[in-house]
Amino acid sequence: MKQKSVALFAVTAPGLESICAVELEALGMAEIQLEAGGVGFRGGLRELYLANLWLRTASRVLVRFGEFACRDFPGLYRKALSLPWGRYLRPGTGLRVRATCRRSRLNHTGRIAETLSRAMHRALGETTREPCGKEQLLLVTVEEDRCRLSLDSSGTLLHRRGYRQDIGVAPLRETLAAGILMLLGWRGETPLFDPMCGSGTFLVEGALLALNRPPGCARTFAFMDWPRFRPGLWQALLIEAQRQGREDCPLLAGGDRDSAVLEAARRNAERAGVGHCLTLRQANAGDWILPADPPGLVICNPPYGSRLEWGEEGAIGRSLDRLFENIPPQWRRAFLAADPGPADAMVLPLRRLAPLQNGGIRVALFEVI
Repeated sequence: MKQKSVALFAVTAPGLESICAVELEALGMAEIQLEAGGVGFRGGLRELYLANLWLRTASRVLVRFGEFACRDFPGLYRKALSLPWGRYLRPGTGLRVRATCRRSRLNHTGRIAETLSRAMHRALGETTREPCGKEQLLLVTVEEDRCRLSLDSSGTLLHRRGYRQDIGVAPLRETLAAGILMLLGWRGETPLFDPMCGSGTFLVEGALLALNRPPGCARTFAFMDWPRFRPGLWQALLIEAQRQGREDCPLLAGGDRDSAVLEAARRNAERAGVGHCLTLRQANAGDWILPADPPGLVICNPPYGSRLEWGEEGAIGRSLDRLFENIPPQWRRAFLAADPGPADAMVLPLRRLAPLQNGGIRVALFEVI
């Protein structure tokens, strides 16, 4: 995949596709197209590296490795054998296949995986199929007798930035936190406040966004084990990203009533290199007094779902009413909650902004209006 343009795909959580498309556009990507579960685009090595380095809302970046019609396993083997495996994989690489089938003659996922593995090993000229190197994930979709193969270039999911080693009871994925900030139009230029900060994900992601630091600068990726990996290009992109960074942050403040949780947030922020940007203190959510000027964004992830039902004496709804009533009206006020939402549990009027998912739970982003 030297400088040749190939089809790429950024996988996102449901509801974040449009934000990821905006990110890709800002990176200068070509042929951007929203699809179910992500965003398609085209590019070469530079674009592949940039997407992994900079995307805040994607969970994986895939190379669409091959696509063809196929009705039987001999045909699958024959067509897979002709794919350019050596462009991406070294001999000895283990292949981990994750397959899904819908309305197709090929409907045995285990045999699909075994057939593709055989084709890969033969194409790479291997005499043994015992893996001795890294493992590569191959995602396969077979639908209506059409097979699509996609190689994962990211490896560990992109929400694992590396800084969040201390987590709370109901962690918010970094990609979702960043996506919510962007859905709310926050770009790191105005204050950000999280009165229920937990392990600090909103605030740390906000600091990275405000400082214009790429979320992938301190981790490794699957493409670094590919035969055509160009370490010089990767280092050049890191240097370029460093030059684009900013020094100043707006007010980024938050708190939690649990001192142990707050200490975890401090450690996470330090690991992310943004500890100096955050103001954290132990306090109940309603104890803060915010200035009317300059106004900013209040965002929080209160208990929901299995953590606490909204109807349980309406406690969480009343707590949020008190919290948001104390916030100056110039500030934008939003929170994440289970979907369908908490309209009946709160007095303040709400607007449902976007359906999302967090840890397999259907949630939505709500704004107090």
